[in-house]
Amino acid sequence: MVKVLALGMLVALAGCQTAGGSFCVVEHPIRPTKAEVAMLSDASVAAILAHNEKGEKLCGWKP
Repeated sequence: MVKVLALGMLVALAGCQTAGGSFCVVEHPIRPTKAEVAMLSDASVAAILAHNEKGEKLCGWKP
């Protein structure tokens, strides 16, 4: 019974692992061209800006 409980705990804990890495390892700045920016919605531009600002703060990305 103890072995079954231990195995159950190991399986549950394994589900908490992530396959990726930190934000700075798996992400990069988004740098759309002027033509691409002209076609983006305001919400998309805001999302890209938020992403890049997060990268500046956490990873030291330069504008």
